[in-house]
Amino acid sequence: MSRVAVVRCSTYARDDVNAAVARGIDHLGGAGRFARPGEKILLKPNLLIGRSAERGVTTHPSVFRAVAELLQTTGATLTYGDSPAVGTTEMAAGRTGIGAVARDLGIPLADMGSPVEVPHPSGRLIKQFTIARGVLAADGIVSLSKMKTHGLTRITGAIKNQYGCIPGLLKAEFHARLANVHHFSRMLVDLNGLLRPRLFVMDGVVAMEGNGPQSGTLRPMNVLLFSEDPVALDATFARLVHLDPSLVLTVVYGEEAGIGSARDIDYVGDPVDALGAPDFVVNRELTSTTGTLPGFGVGVRIFRHLVVPRPAIDAARCTRCGTCVTICPTTPKAVDFHDSARAQPPVHSYGRCIRCYCCQEICPEGAIEIETPLLGRLVRRRA
Repeated sequence: MSRVAVVRCSTYARDDVNAAVARGIDHLGGAGRFARPGEKILLKPNLLIGRSAERGVTTHPSVFRAVAELLQTTGATLTYGDSPAVGTTEMAAGRTGIGAVARDLGIPLADMGSPVEVPHPSGRLIKQFTIARGVLAADGIVSLSKMKTHGLTRITGAIKNQYGCIPGLLKAEFHARLANVHHFSRMLVDLNGLLRPRLFVMDGVVAMEGNGPQSGTLRPMNVLLFSEDPVALDATFARLVHLDPSLVLTVVYGEEAGIGSARDIDYVGDPVDALGAPDFVVNRELTSTTGTLPGFGVGVRIFRHLVVPRPAIDAARCTRCGTCVTICPTTPKAVDFHDSARAQPPVHSYGRCIRCYCCQEICPEGAIEIETPLLGRLVRRRA
């Protein structure tokens, strides 16, 4: 039975977070269970993009500090790092406030830019990964995720946080190769099976609902979650927001692959249901965003762009920065400008769009949302 510590924490005040983190990790056996003297431990926060902590996009620096200070008491040597979607790790860490905390605690930045090919023969889908050298230099990983929604995987939490261990734009290659939420989720499960973080901490003091993982609405959930099991942690996130865990494919395939359990969970700490939010805004549709649709077989491309939910640009909010064009992993681009002067917003070519939603995920203005075409809405209504 997997154990998940659920700890109420209603503010990011340093004393409050320190107490909550200490309590949560004590429920799992104490800091010495996850780090020992002389070991090198990598702290892996969510640094999706360089935004201030108040934007709720990344792991809050107070959570990073509390976990780091507790692990330092074990005599372990700490590093930290993530590979953001846009920009450098240094830039993202600096803007979020995590860089300042790391300097204050004497924690160096790991090498997140140098790629190393790592075989993974036991992977069910992916037999080889390219991992950042700084990740491989550590004896163990402590994963510090953020509680948010996600356009492709519904939620992003413990399992998906390890995606940032793949350097830079190499992450986009997986979106291009695995243009299906089922395959993408299986890849994330294989990645966790390779890296095997020792401890997972989820920052849900202030979560993000709606148009996540960057442009959604902040939602106080007043909770920190702790576990050695990423499947159980993400299933707990789903339970808190009243989302059926069977709709979260990383949870489904993670349990199937044996990296954790979504059902046999021993909850300790504060009552889970007392912290729940049944009206949390998250995709609850029974059909997957890129999977089989009633009446249509998988791979029927002629209908795909007319039925499957797609990214849509709000011209009024678009600043024509071109970030969506840069991040699009397809060749030729599925979203691009149609004039060299950029007088008009970029336009999607839905016949080429693989529905990875990278453009929606990374738009700095929140100008891209996911919409279901009319035919798709009619199909779902009949299902």
